[in-house]
Amino acid sequence: MLGSYQVLEAARRGAIPRVLLVDSNRVRGFCPVAHRTGPQDPVRPYSLYGVSKAAVEALGWLYADKSGVSVPCLRIGSFEEAPTESRHPATWLSPRDAFGFCRAALTALLFTRFATEYAVSANARRFWELPTESELAFTPVDNAETHASHIPDANAPAEPEAPQAGLNALLEFTLRHIRP
Repeated sequence: MLGSYQVLEAARRGAIPRVLLVDSNRVRGFCPVAHRTGPQDPVRPYSLYGVSKAAVEALGWLYADKSGVSVPCLRIGSFEEAPTESRHPATWLSPRDAFGFCRAALTALLFTRFATEYAVSANARRFWELPTESELAFTPVDNAETHASHIPDANAPAEPEAPQAGLNALLEFTLRHIRP
């Protein structure tokens, strides 16, 4: 959070018109698998990292409101060369699509203040809404399904009410990151 603050403050002081915040889907991991999550849904982080990213989003809002810096915020999926884990058919973000989202967010005219969008490849099983053309002039092209045969447990059925975070939503996941 301190690093994001320093970048936003430097942008304000230097009259830089736009700062792209690369955020995380972890701010919304407690939504059920069956729910197509959009940026308008309330924040429900499933990890301490997700909590820190929610704080960075709030910091982006603060700077957009108070200083006029335009702050697009991309909640990225699982950024990997190729999907390899059982959640990746829903969460994968290819390098090509990541570049497209970042470029669109940095050049879009719509970001006059603050906006949050999900950045994930065009995965058939994705959990998140893709931005519309009017929100962000980019449409992802890659789909994790082209790699599904190489992903262990990719076709295991998911409980519709299970959290999108999978096993990471368990208390034990967070407790192992807390020092006594």
